[in-house]
Amino acid sequence: MTALTDYLVLDVFTDSPFGGNQLAVIPKASALPEEALQKIAREFNFSETVFLYPPKDAAHTARLRIFTPTMEIPFAGHPTVGAAVALAEMGHGPDMVLELGVGPLAAHASPREASFTTAVPLEVLAHPPVALVARALGLPETAITSHIHAPALASLGLPFTLTELASREALAACVPETAAFREGAAEFQTALDFAQFAYVRTGNTVHARMFAPLDNIPEDPATGSACATLGAYLADLYAEPLTLTIWQGEDMGRPSHIKVKADDSGVTITGAAVKTMEGQLIL
Repeated sequence: MTALTDYLVLDVFTDSPFGGNQLAVIPKASALPEEALQKIAREFNFSETVFLYPPKDAAHTARLRIFTPTMEIPFAGHPTVGAAVALAEMGHGPDMVLELGVGPLAAHASPREASFTTAVPLEVLAHPPVALVARALGLPETAITSHIHAPALASLGLPFTLTELASREALAACVPETAAFREGAAEFQTALDFAQFAYVRTGNTVHARMFAPLDNIPEDPATGSACATLGAYLADLYAEPLTLTIWQGEDMGRPSHIKVKADDSGVTITGAAVKTMEGQLIL
């Protein structure tokens, strides 16, 4: 007997279709066999697919399981925002508590926009050498500035190497070198796929790109978890609250707009989302 499973596709961190970061949402995942989850994520081949389950705590809204094309991860930003918008469209909210691998997160959502707050402590795991990071990004070492901070491998539940570049032109010139990613992943075991989040900052405005070729993500149009980590890292570095507007995906034709607020209570990520597709998986 053929089983049909509903799915949605949303573009997240944009208010216009065909921008932002694509997200597949499986609203009723409980009936799916465990072995099907990674296969479904690989079939969509988006940076993440999120499966929604009834919450373990009846007072919460939903439990989220998030898969990249190659692995399950405990936390990611655009699946959390997209899932919250999808749940709001289903009649939940506007205030929600979402269960993730990093623990419960408070969220607020409408059918067009959502925000969530994470109080997961920032971990600074390592400082990869500038030469290795430059090779991973396909840039000369002089394109990396260490005036504010050297490249930092940091995490709020998912690790990224945060690297400030000297100019917007350097950011646009990134051409990732997969061999350097493999070297970094082997040297820094906590880095998972040695994902690189490179950015340029002018005041409270940031332009960023994220590369994770070892996870089948050559470039990600919007990476809420990396933006949250950057906000937490800079707020900790400056020892003061921080508000950022982050633009990502511009260099790949999928512009994304991510709002970040970091203070002593945690990091809040806000963004819009729009549904672009819905249908059924045939299993």
